[in-house]
Amino acid sequence: MADKTDRMNDLTTFISTNTGVKGLVDAEITEVPRLFHVPSSTLSNNRPSDISDLNLTVPIIDLGEITNDIDVTSSRNNVVSKIKDAAEKWGFFQVINHGVPLTVLEEIKQGVRKFHEEDPEVKKQYMSTDLNKRFLYNNNFDLYHSSPVNWRDSFTCYIAPDPPNPKDIPVACRGAVIEYTKHVMELGDLLFQLLSEALGLDSEILKRMDCLKGLFMVCHYYPPCPQPDLTLGISKHTDNSFFTLLLQDQIGGLQVLHQDYWVDVPPVPGALVVNIGDFMQLITNDKFLSVEHRVRANRDGPRISIACFFSSSLSPNSTVYGPIKELLSDENPAKYKDITIPEYTAGYLANIFDGKSYLSNFRI
Repeated sequence: MADKTDRMNDLTTFISTNTGVKGLVDAEITEVPRLFHVPSSTLSNNRPSDISDLNLTVPIIDLGEITNDIDVTSSRNNVVSKIKDAAEKWGFFQVINHGVPLTVLEEIKQGVRKFHEEDPEVKKQYMSTDLNKRFLYNNNFDLYHSSPVNWRDSFTCYIAPDPPNPKDIPVACRGAVIEYTKHVMELGDLLFQLLSEALGLDSEILKRMDCLKGLFMVCHYYPPCPQPDLTLGISKHTDNSFFTLLLQDQIGGLQVLHQDYWVDVPPVPGALVVNIGDFMQLITNDKFLSVEHRVRANRDGPRISIACFFSSSLSPNSTVYGPIKELLSDENPAKYKDITIPEYTAGYLANIFDGKSYLSNFRI
């Protein structure tokens, strides 16, 4: 009981500063507070000493093949085949030559960094426990659910289906957020087509199911950590999305759990990371995998990452999702119950980082 009381006292003190993890680093701490400590067994990479026999490289897929080749159909089929393989075996892949200009990628990274490095009084205006606000600066959205607390600060911006008033987005990142998410929606359109084809279905089926309807972004700032072996940037979890499009800077730290090993997802200049989310695993009846991933803390920093989730999250959305009928048969019956995204998300957020897949609660 004392431990719980101590944790709540530490948490209350941390929250009351309104300066997040960056505030701790700005105060020049040399030790990570116990609130952030994770068991050493949790931090283990669980990597074999000899991995030469294992292909532990997250697939990199060149979307430029679709437009650059004379035989467009053949090239598209080749890309679809690679996406199918990656979605089935890894649940993760990186895309290059995706059409989002490098200048746009750099501007959103700079915009995110700029906001997080604003005066605390400016950031405080955007703090709230109301998860329905269009723009929300909340240090760790999981503060009360996550034990330990993660070594990062974050802000969330809800983009679609109801775009925010530009005035609701801080000046530091306003233009960059608006421009970047415009490109993300266009790329999302293409990726949903390719994923539909990878399922052997009509290219528009996922869009007709409104998978492209909702989009929100979470922009993380990972300050340099004095004791990175004691904490995590983000604890292991799966995403409550159809898929997530992630832009990471050059520092690295993202890892995906594959064949029971934590595998690094190395930064590739100009690339975007795609990871399959829980809703995609549900509607594909386990054909595509939503896998656990995490972020290591770093001595280097700050590290910037921008995650765009194709999901309506907690926004009102009455669409009921279950396994796609065209994928089912007597040999492959439905493995999941039907659920709405807001219902799923409410439970997901209440149980986030508890070490178990929330999706498993909906297995038939």
